Amino acid sequence: MTDQALVDLAFQMLERSYAPYSQFPVGAALLCADGAVFTGCNVENAAYGSTICAERTALVKAVSEGRRSGFARLAVVGRGEDYCWPCGACRQMLYEFAPDLTVLVARGDRQFVKLPLKELLPHGFGPASLT
Repeated sequence: MTDQALVDLAFQMLERSYAPYSQFPVGAALLCADGAVFTGCNVENAAYGSTICAERTALVKAVSEGRRSGFARLAVVGRGEDYCWPCGACRQMLYEFAPDLTVLVARGDRQFVKLPLKELLPHGFGPASLT
């Protein structure tokens, strides 16, 4: 799957977003090495701490389907003028399962940048840190 196709899948998820408080829908698409894709959107909650981001939704869907590794690329998109960067909690959760993940971050005009997760979360804390 091309980077652009993955970004396009993430944009499709904006329509499923539940963002009544922030009015900031986010979509994500997580590509596995075998070609499987797990999508997600942000789901807000009146108790703000219970909100889940799009990228964590996609990751949790993958893990709940038995995936623990083999994550290759993740697209995260929003409608804003700036790139839709993953929050710190998402960066940490992604690092747990895929420290070598490539992240595609898009803005509303569908332009995107591509960078390694390790650049977004330098010196990340993961399972290897516990040994």
